[in-house]
Amino acid sequence: MRIKEIIEHLEGIAPLNYQESYDNSGLIVGDANQEVHKAMISLDCTEEVVEDAISKGCNLIISHHPIVFSGLKRFTGKNYVERTVIKAIKNNIALYAIHTNLDNILGGVSSKMADKLGLDNQAILRPKAGLLKKLVVYVPRTQVEEVRTALFEAGAGSIGDYDQCSYNTAGYGTFRPLEGANPTIGKVGEQERVEETKIEVIFPAQLERKILVSMLSAHPYEEVAYQIVGIENPHSYVGSGVIGNLKVPMSESDFLGYLKEKMNLNVIRHTQTLGKEISRVAVCGGAGGFLLGDAKRSGADIFITSDYKYHEFFDAEGELIIADIGHFESEQFTQELLLDIIQKKFANFAVLLTEIDTNPIKYYS
Repeated sequence: MRIKEIIEHLEGIAPLNYQESYDNSGLIVGDANQEVHKAMISLDCTEEVVEDAISKGCNLIISHHPIVFSGLKRFTGKNYVERTVIKAIKNNIALYAIHTNLDNILGGVSSKMADKLGLDNQAILRPKAGLLKKLVVYVPRTQVEEVRTALFEAGAGSIGDYDQCSYNTAGYGTFRPLEGANPTIGKVGEQERVEETKIEVIFPAQLERKILVSMLSAHPYEEVAYQIVGIENPHSYVGSGVIGNLKVPMSESDFLGYLKEKMNLNVIRHTQTLGKEISRVAVCGGAGGFLLGDAKRSGADIFITSDYKYHEFFDAEGELIIADIGHFESEQFTQELLLDIIQKKFANFAVLLTEIDTNPIKYYS
């Protein structure tokens, strides 16, 4: 198997265009056409993780956090980033990162947190806009079914929990083939009038090429009249954070104890308790403070994330509890998530979790 086969599977679930602008997800080091013998999964990519991969015969490391966020101008080994990249290159180990694109899907990093806490009715806390497009195409009435089916099979027409969604308008089109044309319908030099259907479908932007190829292959016309427009509708399955409900409400103290147990925590930093039951829970893996307003609007009783600064805790303003559980701790189960994603697709492929604890923060007790 080649590295690109694993990449295609991962990016089919978490496309690169779902990542944030500051991010650097994707293949960072290596050749996508290289054969992969064994892969290692880690939250972070460090020198120790590369050494672990070498010792276990892995030539691909899949990490959540990219080892390189911005451009490297020199490779002198003066810092851990340069040393890690140099070690990987020297040992022919490919480095792949799947970061905020995995954060930004339902079923991703925050969903894994929500699963650990047993939350029902999970939904994206802040859906992303600008990831959808609409195709409008005009098809002769006799070929509508073929073209519509081709669009659906290519991935168009999915809206929330529904698929094969389209809007169809009957009308007619006119055209006159000119010299050099090879019309399916009509004759050169004569105006033709054809009963047509306008098909409209929504699709994820990253599928545009695939959908166009399928549509053009199924369409009978030599020159196809169509248009693609960007739409700002939020994508209900893509965005930041997750909101869900506990199966049974808990007291605040019971829930904090439950949170500590389920997330395997040493400590929880949190705002003052409010004397209310915890029923609705918002979570965000990593630094999610920017979602506090969304958590409040969603009716959350508690917002669980990490990397809160002292003064930011005041922003709870008695409306909910903010619980900071630590960056590594909020994302620690991402490794399990990636292992499951890969093993479900490639059951016989050797993939394992690193034994290196990459958490740079230690606790003294």
